[in-house]
Amino acid sequence: MAPQYAPSLRSRLAPLLLFLQTAFIIIYAFFVEVDSNVKVDGETFSNFYAEFQDVNVIVILGFGFLCTFLVRYGFSGSGFNLLVAVMATQWAIILNGIESWYYRGKIRVNLRSLVVAEMCTASVLISMGTMLGKTNPVHLIIIALLEVSGFIVNEWVLQTLLKVRPLNSIMLLHIFGAFFGLMLTWILYRKGSEQRFEKEKFDSKTGLFSMLGSVFLWMFWPTFNSVLVDDRTPGRKLGAVCSTYLALAVSAVTAAAIALLSHPKGKLNLIHMQSCILAGGVAVGVSMSAVHQPWEAMTIGFSAAIISTIGFQYLKIHMLLAFQCHDTCATLSTHGLPGLLGWLSHLLLQIRDSDDHTMAIRFAVFHICTLLITITISLSTGFVTGLLLKWNFWRPPQSKKCFDDQAFWEFPHNAVRK
Repeated sequence: MAPQYAPSLRSRLAPLLLFLQTAFIIIYAFFVEVDSNVKVDGETFSNFYAEFQDVNVIVILGFGFLCTFLVRYGFSGSGFNLLVAVMATQWAIILNGIESWYYRGKIRVNLRSLVVAEMCTASVLISMGTMLGKTNPVHLIIIALLEVSGFIVNEWVLQTLLKVRPLNSIMLLHIFGAFFGLMLTWILYRKGSEQRFEKEKFDSKTGLFSMLGSVFLWMFWPTFNSVLVDDRTPGRKLGAVCSTYLALAVSAVTAAAIALLSHPKGKLNLIHMQSCILAGGVAVGVSMSAVHQPWEAMTIGFSAAIISTIGFQYLKIHMLLAFQCHDTCATLSTHGLPGLLGWLSHLLLQIRDSDDHTMAIRFAVFHICTLLITITISLSTGFVTGLLLKWNFWRPPQSKKCFDDQAFWEFPHNAVRK
């Protein structure tokens, strides 16, 4: 018989969702309008819509299927991903449009603003990987609202104080999401996590669905990295697409090789592979504005795959035992470490291409400050969010009910017939 968790969801999740959605509708009714401009930064609607759909596939299908690898958490992994994504995107559109509202009295919505909002949402979906199976949907909605707020504040600080380009600040979403999630999982650590949870396992069917999510992400990641690239410089967007594809290709090959070498019997691990084949795309996305040659992207992809694969193999268990961070999806290895590598690559490539030593030193200082500010805001926002979620009012699932769909979903075939 399924656990009797319906009262918890009915009395907390439903009112929260209805309140938030009603509030969003009212805000959109009075302050939001569709931008009537035919072109978006020189691109026609028909051209940009395809890229918008690619990002949509990444956010909904890619991350959704990626979270289905747990044998008894497939409904929640994909279903809650959709719920969080659409709520966070609506909230991100509002927060990103505050400046427009202040100066023009209206928040302008177009395809570009939708894409930016979905990329802000991606940082939330990255953080969800650290807490997958250990929270309820009320927790996830609160995480989404607070993390999107923190991420947009981080963007504003970087762009206002350090004059960081919007694309560079947005692509730090991998670092922001990974460290936000690590702080959350540290604050919300469950005793006994050192012993693997009973239902924290996968089988061939769930592994296949999860690999499908990785394939979606792998296929559409070039669009994710290039969609906001300014194409007024001839060939810049094409270069971003080619660099991302080459980095992804190299990281897939390298991840397979390192996985074979690190396995005692020389076999591939599906969950291991699906997490590490994306490392090149993550790293080259963070360093995109400094990558100009194919070999540079391939080298970054090669290095990212090595770091990610070794991190997945050894770092996850050490983070759990040494720091009490139970990272369900090894988000640190998949997004955090490749993101940091991309940041370092950007720094080194920019210094190499600089002819003026004074400007190179100044750029290095500002670049280091960018990382420190991002990690600081990420960890502090995650800390506040974690303290809020420790409140028992939200009724977190019991440890024995973690990683179990039956706590939240109806299963007719399990119903007791009278």
